[in-house]
Amino acid sequence: MKQSISLKSSRKVKKALAMTSIAITALGFTHSASAEETLSLYNWGEYINPEVLQRFTEETGIKVKLDTYSSNEEMLAKLQAGATGYDIVFPSVHMQDIMAKLNLLEKTNINQYSGFKHIDKNFLNAESDPNGEYCLPYAWGTVGILYNKKLVPELNSWADFFALPNDGKNIAMLDDMREVISVGLITDGKSVNTTNRDDLKAAQDYIIKQKHNVSAFTYDSIPMVQSGDIAAAQWYVGSMLYVFQNPDDLAYVIPKEGATMYQEDMCVLKSAPNKVNAKKFLEFFTQPEIAALNTKQQTNGTMNTEAVKLLPDSLRNNPSINPPAEVKAKLQLFKELGKGIKLYDRAWTKIRTS
Repeated sequence: MKQSISLKSSRKVKKALAMTSIAITALGFTHSASAEETLSLYNWGEYINPEVLQRFTEETGIKVKLDTYSSNEEMLAKLQAGATGYDIVFPSVHMQDIMAKLNLLEKTNINQYSGFKHIDKNFLNAESDPNGEYCLPYAWGTVGILYNKKLVPELNSWADFFALPNDGKNIAMLDDMREVISVGLITDGKSVNTTNRDDLKAAQDYIIKQKHNVSAFTYDSIPMVQSGDIAAAQWYVGSMLYVFQNPDDLAYVIPKEGATMYQEDMCVLKSAPNKVNAKKFLEFFTQPEIAALNTKQQTNGTMNTEAVKLLPDSLRNNPSINPPAEVKAKLQLFKELGKGIKLYDRAWTKIRTS
């Protein structure tokens, strides 16, 4: 089944049917003046609990419209192509820094709001926003390996992952330039943000060597792992949702060599038509019970320290979701690379065309 698949599915697990649009409204809300107000979100697909949006509408009377994207690049490209009407976006940290350089983000001073005291300051990772004056840290997690336990009783490393095809078992990787190249860098003990040409050449060659054993580069691997068509796939920690549903058949692991860590932040666009409502939503999301409500559904991490206390033990103390310190030390967060990204583009082109 050697092919390159570009199907985009839910990123709930983290990536989703792009450009879905839903409206969340409060049933029976009668305050006509407030009901006229709106808010437009542009987020990773199914990456926010609909109940969070419904509660916001019930509390404020503000109707929420949600459009979705499947990658940071898709989101930025649409905005740069002239898309208007969006109020809030949810970029990864490195994309937030890119958008800041492009002067696309509104300064919200969310860090001055009382609820910001619940945010773990260790997650103020955006170089363009070290104090949280612009965006609210929103969600974090890892990119590891989801596998079918009926086909693979145990899997602990990237080496184990790439060895599976030798036993006739299919594997899949994400259709994502930096995530795929990062595996080559991590297995070589290098930074996923390196711009050293030799490091990138070694990572490129490593992935090319493995490529003939990769059945698909896709965001749509969850159903294939569930069915057994794929034994294991590079995927996001949000796949723990399916692990909880079927623990006898599925498992998620952070490879022992290390993995990437993602962080999405909640940012108001400078072009937002509803800046006041957008600020209200950021403030609303600082509430521990709201952040916990979203985290319970997404099965990822939250930066809200009080929200963590509200999570069930299956999430709060799960090493796949909240890994111990020694595992966290091996997690790497993507940074904005400036002109250095061209080196990754070239390596990715070489990987995909080899």
